[in-house]
Amino acid sequence: MALCAAKAPVDRAETIERNRHGRQEHRRVETFDVAGRLGPEWDGLIVAVARVTRLTWHKDTKSGFWHDTHEISLYACQINLPAATVGAAIRQHWGIENRSHYVRDVSFFEDNSRIRNKPGHFARFRTFALNIMRANGTENVSRELYINALNPYHALAYQRS
Repeated sequence: MALCAAKAPVDRAETIERNRHGRQEHRRVETFDVAGRLGPEWDGLIVAVARVTRLTWHKDTKSGFWHDTHEISLYACQINLPAATVGAAIRQHWGIENRSHYVRDVSFFEDNSRIRNKPGHFARFRTFALNIMRANGTENVSRELYINALNPYHALAYQRS
């Protein structure tokens, strides 16, 4: 944080998203040139730092009032990029996180798995099943798993699209 406070940002980008999943978010991405300022062991490894400041307003469904949260995240970068590009890359990463890992945990209960013998194999089986469902246009994985449990022939009828 001290590196970002000591110097003005090289680039800045801001986005505002309104009414997305019951929240409003104002996001500011600032990039800072830190090449040569971190010490010799970091020279060439980290040349820029991106600071992402998020101000999010969540609507409480019970009271109807809006509550704010303020977050600051720092990201180390190996190359200098425009702030808008860094912000888009961070959003894309979280899109992957939400689309894959969240589904694996909620639908397949992966974090609660008690498999101790070759858990990697079962993780690959779950990934394989998820990929087949996605290739066939499944949007609600939990519902599709329920349908497949009721009718195994439905699962066998998947086709490559």
